[in-house]
Amino acid sequence: MKDFKVFIQEQGVVGLAVGFILGGAVSALVAGFVTGIVDPLIAWLFDTGNLAEQTTAVGDAELAWGNVVALAINFVVVAAVVYFGVKNLGLDKLDKEKK
Repeated sequence: MKDFKVFIQEQGVVGLAVGFILGGAVSALVAGFVTGIVDPLIAWLFDTGNLAEQTTAVGDAELAWGNVVALAINFVVVAAVVYFGVKNLGLDKLDKEKK
């Protein structure tokens, strides 16, 4: 048990676990923000209805382009949150100092 505690302390496993938990929470929050606020605003601006449900028929196939656009918006918002979160924590400066 002692070796396991040393492993956790040295490898930062607890910090990694906390990061995963917070990442999941931020992801859920951003998904709710995009679904509840951003998508309806885009639908209102372009008079399209629910963005995620927008499709275009091409022959017998139906392209679900609205879902792809909604996921892209979600990705951009998550990426911005992570970028500014790391920048505000000063972790980017620590990496530069190590080099």
